[in-house]
Amino acid sequence: MSKQGNALEDPRSKYPKPPFERQFQPFPGLAHKMNPVPDHGEETYVGSNRLKGRKALITGGDSGIGRAAAIAYAREGADVVISYLPEEQSDADQVLEHMRKAGVKAFGIPGDLREESFCKELIEQAVEKLDGLDILVNNAGHQKSNESILDISTEAFDRTMKTNVYAPFWLIKSALPHLKPGSSIIGLSSVQAYDPSEDLYDYAQTKAATTSYVKSLAKQLGPKGIRVNGVAPGPVWTALEISGGQTQENIEVFGQDTAFERPGQPAELASIFVQLAANDASFATGQIYGSAGGSGQP
Repeated sequence: MSKQGNALEDPRSKYPKPPFERQFQPFPGLAHKMNPVPDHGEETYVGSNRLKGRKALITGGDSGIGRAAAIAYAREGADVVISYLPEEQSDADQVLEHMRKAGVKAFGIPGDLREESFCKELIEQAVEKLDGLDILVNNAGHQKSNESILDISTEAFDRTMKTNVYAPFWLIKSALPHLKPGSSIIGLSSVQAYDPSEDLYDYAQTKAATTSYVKSLAKQLGPKGIRVNGVAPGPVWTALEISGGQTQENIEVFGQDTAFERPGQPAELASIFVQLAANDASFATGQIYGSAGGSGQP
């Protein structure tokens, strides 16, 4: 929830609108170097103990939507482990500080999710540090804009698939023995699963795959009392976009075609992740929750 409580906020003017300055960072990009700096809820999210005592692992929790979810989870009382690439340590340090200020246990584990061995190790370390695990958020993703399929190398295609499809597979397999009834798995889908852009050929496929695994796994794990859901954002202002996820031309007008004529901010999705993990969402499984500013199909 927001500090403003019940005061009405106009969604059209709540956050910056394009045009944005063109800006590029080498992959994977750092949120604190963006202009404007994204809002992850650092100054606005106020918790109410909805996840007190819960134990969560969030991949890609250093920036973007994962960071917003991590801050919200911590302020809702959950102990949290975030994973991230070693190059993202400076962003990770910031979010870890915010989480620890909330009075919960917060840990960061750097590594590359494209490696099955790291995914297994990540789950083991998370379980050890948190003394268990009951929320797994598969948020980390890789996205590169390419004008043509001819511009995508096998190596680049493999990186997108390994990060977005293989890693959740490995993580879920490793986590399942630790997940008790009432636990939640949350995947990050996208409007790209429903209306793919011509320049995101490989990324869009992975988001369709995410949507599919959420619905399939929900049926498989429902009898075990484990819920599986997904979140499908539209254009959200994150480091993913300015480190190759969009062309510089698209960055300048990013989010312009939404109903509010602006991109979303990570903070605007945080409460969805809280809701999907909370006990009072106990009938929600196999669902894809959209937050796309007027587009998408969920």
